[in-house]
Amino acid sequence: MNSVAEEHALIEAFADALWMERGLSRNTLAAYQTDLRKLAEWLSEHRQCGLIQAQRSDLLSYLATLARQGRKPRSSARLLSCLRQFYQYALRENWMEWDPSANIDAPKLGRPLPGALTEQEVEDLLEAPDLAEAEGFRDRAMLEVLYATGLRVSELITLRPEQVSLTQGVVRVIGKGGKERLVPLGDEAQSWLERFTRGMRHDLLGERVCAQLFPTRRGAGMTRQAFWYRIKKHAAGAGITKHISPHTLRHAFATHLLNHGADLRVVQLLLGHSDLSTCLLYTSPSPRDKF
Repeated sequence: MNSVAEEHALIEAFADALWMERGLSRNTLAAYQTDLRKLAEWLSEHRQCGLIQAQRSDLLSYLATLARQGRKPRSSARLLSCLRQFYQYALRENWMEWDPSANIDAPKLGRPLPGALTEQEVEDLLEAPDLAEAEGFRDRAMLEVLYATGLRVSELITLRPEQVSLTQGVVRVIGKGGKERLVPLGDEAQSWLERFTRGMRHDLLGERVCAQLFPTRRGAGMTRQAFWYRIKKHAAGAGITKHISPHTLRHAFATHLLNHGADLRVVQLLLGHSDLSTCLLYTSPSPRDKF
C-alpha cells in the first residue's frame, strides 16, 4: 500500500495531466482531488489498500457508504466519472493493469424508489393485520417472511411448503432465471410461519389442497395483485401515508440491514442480485428510529 504522501503525489499528477490535456478549471480539479483523497483515506482505513490496489468491490462499498450518508445520485455519478478518469490515467501510466471502475454502472438519476419506511413504520405495518381472522394471520406471516428475507413478492406468493425448513430456519428460493438461493428466516418470521402452517393455513384450506404455502380463502394461490391490495389495506390501517409498492418491504429489508452495518455483498446474496452494483439502489438513506 502506498504512503499518504505517495497517494497525494499520484492524485497531483493526475490533476496536472487533466489540466494539460483538457484544460479543466481549478475548481473542478480541486473537487476531483478532494474526492480522490477521501477515497484514499477510506480505502486505507477500511480495506487496508491504496487507490492503485483497489478492487471493484471496494469502490462499490465506498459508493454505498456515501449513499447511506446521504450523497445524492447526481453527486455519486460525478464521483464515478472522476474515478473512471483517474483509473484510465493510471492505466496509461502503467501504474496498474486493469480498471476497477470499468464495470460499475452510474447511478440512475430520477429512478423512483419504493416508499422508504422507518423501522417503526415496518413494525406498525406488521402489527396491522387482524390475527383473529385466518386471512389476517396469513398476512402477518407473509409480511414477517417478506421483511425477514427480502424476497420478491413473486417469490413469496409462489413459495411452496417444501421450500421451507423450519428446523433449519431457512427458505430455498427460486429466483430470476431459475437460480436458487438459501435465505435465513430469522426467529420471528420462523415463529409466525410455524404457527400459520400448523393452524390457520388449515382453516383457510379446509379439505382442499394448495401447492402454494400461502393460500386464499378459495383454496388457490395468492396473486401479486391480491397481495398488493392486502398490503395497501394494512398500511392504511397502520396510519402509513407514504407511497407503498409491493417492493416496499424488500427495500426496507435491504436498507435496514445496510443501515445496521451489514456487508453489501451479504445483502446482494440475500436479495439474489446477480450484480453487486444493483444493491446500490437500496443504499438511499432512510430515517432511523431513535431508541
